[in-house]
Amino acid sequence: MTKNFLFITLASAVLIMLFSATGCSDKNTPTMNITKESFGTINGSVPVSLFTLTNDKGITMKVTNYGGIITSLIVPDKNGKPGDIVLGYDSLSGYLAKTPYFGAIVGRYGNRIAKGAFKIDGNEFHLPINDGPNHLHGGIQGFDKVVWEAQEFKNDSAVGLIMHYLSMNMEMGYPGNLDVTVTYTLNNNNELRFDYLATTDRPTPVNLTQHSYFNLAGTGDIKKHELLIKASKYTVVDSTLIPTGELRDVTGTPFDFRTAKTIGKDLQATGGKPTGYDHNFVLDTKGLDEVAIKVTEPESGRVMEVYTQEPGVQFYSGNFLDGTITGKAGQVYNQYYGFCLETQHFPDSPNQPAFPNTILSPGEKYQTTTIYKFSK
Repeated sequence: MTKNFLFITLASAVLIMLFSATGCSDKNTPTMNITKESFGTINGSVPVSLFTLTNDKGITMKVTNYGGIITSLIVPDKNGKPGDIVLGYDSLSGYLAKTPYFGAIVGRYGNRIAKGAFKIDGNEFHLPINDGPNHLHGGIQGFDKVVWEAQEFKNDSAVGLIMHYLSMNMEMGYPGNLDVTVTYTLNNNNELRFDYLATTDRPTPVNLTQHSYFNLAGTGDIKKHELLIKASKYTVVDSTLIPTGELRDVTGTPFDFRTAKTIGKDLQATGGKPTGYDHNFVLDTKGLDEVAIKVTEPESGRVMEVYTQEPGVQFYSGNFLDGTITGKAGQVYNQYYGFCLETQHFPDSPNQPAFPNTILSPGEKYQTTTIYKFSK
């Protein structure tokens, strides 16, 4: 390195510092960044981190490696005003105390398995029962309640977090050592991308998904959100929300979102206790080239589009929120204050031979991608 080059480099650094200090920075200066800070500890000894990912377009996302939880997602509205569009807590203690899977990675098996039992090659396996008579979202301590190894990355157009977890053989009753990597990427196209990868040494069910509760208005109920789901069928469920095996045509039912309508329009006609949507929709789309789902919030102007390689999506309208949870900034989460779009294979697939296969075998790769894209 020559002396002249060294001098120019040092001088440039000084100028950058001066402009930053005086507030005279160029508005077009890239802000793409990722930072890491402490988010507390578990059991007083296991450290948990909080990562802040920022793109150049005003989106800021906070993610903790406890459960891969997205604790905050700041997205500008049509007037450029930033707002947090996901439900959650201000601190780790909230997620440790009581949470309906706010913002988390769920697995090994996202959604329900009937009576917590299934067979592989004639061998029966039993899982924890944690949702009425059934198994839900990986059990009492699923992937939402473990600390993941996390590694940051950054390039010219994206920042992200690579999270890794080794789920040991018979953890929560599941066979096989399952090696899982989930990568979160935020880019300058305002896309939030989830890449899932898993391998196993024994046949085992795998169905990973992301469980953020969204509210594109930032607060209040989500009934005025306009939702489009490109799905001509849905999986009919029994009183415990286990599929009966029937894939029913949505035509003439409250489950027809092929033309965008407000979430609240047919909400009370869905039945169930409590009333609302908690159903798997069979997507007509295949792959990442076509929008599978679109949500628009008219007042804020925020739009969220979902692209996925998964065959289904569980649309949940926040039916079980009941005002007993106080979240960020003291906000009370009442019924229908958030919605989830959990891209996935179908519920109870290990017990439903006609459904798309969810059994991963040694030598195979579980590999799937879902993208949330934001606009206004």
